Amino acid sequence: MEIRKLLVVLLIGQLTFFTNYGQQNQDKMFQTDKYLFSIGVIADCQYCNIEGTGVRKYSSSKEKLELCVTHFNTLDLTYTIHLGDFIDRDWENFDVVTPIYNKLLAPRYHVLGNHDFSVSDDKKAKVPSKLGMPAAYYDFEVKGWRFIVLNGNDISFHAHAKGSREYNFATTYYSQNKISSPKWNGAIGEKQMNWLKTILEKASKEDEKVILYCHFPVYPENIHNLWNAHEVIALLEKYPVVKAYINGHNHEGNYGIKNGIHYLTFKGMVDTEETSYGVLKLFTDHLEVKGYGREGDKILQYKP
Repeated sequence: MEIRKLLVVLLIGQLTFFTNYGQQNQDKMFQTDKYLFSIGVIADCQYCNIEGTGVRKYSSSKEKLELCVTHFNTLDLTYTIHLGDFIDRDWENFDVVTPIYNKLLAPRYHVLGNHDFSVSDDKKAKVPSKLGMPAAYYDFEVKGWRFIVLNGNDISFHAHAKGSREYNFATTYYSQNKISSPKWNGAIGEKQMNWLKTILEKASKEDEKVILYCHFPVYPENIHNLWNAHEVIALLEKYPVVKAYINGHNHEGNYGIKNGIHYLTFKGMVDTEETSYGVLKLFTDHLEVKGYGREGDKILQYKP
């Protein structure tokens, strides 16, 4: 009888151990892909009050943006970001789409695109403040994630008045570096590169995961890429905390992964009669893109 009781006690103990062990492992499994928060993402609204020709439907972007903002306001978003080319031509176009974008209930951010500078020379320097940006490039933190907004128009022909020191520097830079990439692209200058390195160093020390935003892509190889894309990639690859680089500019969209960093190009809202935007969902071990319109769904794994 005593032996039978002892066997029962041992059996119960084993069941308890394996139940607790299994539950702990199950908890760990769920912890690795824990949902964190979501971000609304729009690229290349590029509004202009003209019908447009071909694939770009400039005037339709107003209605597309209105519908997108209405949709985003039904979702639980931590913030929304527009990846550049908010307008095309004419300073007054900002006054059409900005009030729509400002209806977003969550915080909202902008990235500078090349077409945002398709205004008169005397207004080019005012574009960042017109968009309500704290600076041409900046960073912010959300729940242990560092978001870095780059300005790919730093060295460019379109962001500076003709004859200015910056315009002349772009001319020299383009020539001396024997750049074959189109002149409507740009590069990140030395001062901004040093700033970026400082932010990445700080994020690494504080164990923050990093996502970068820019209008211009850097990878895969493409006609739309920054003039100094390889220099930017080389810097990013020194920091394992960097998980993704997200951009617009190439309206067809694109994707690549290189040395653990996801490079994602969102499709342009302005192209075709169909809209395009997405929601980026962050988890502890992956990113998910829920696309709407022309934008597709994606799951991007990364090392926690």
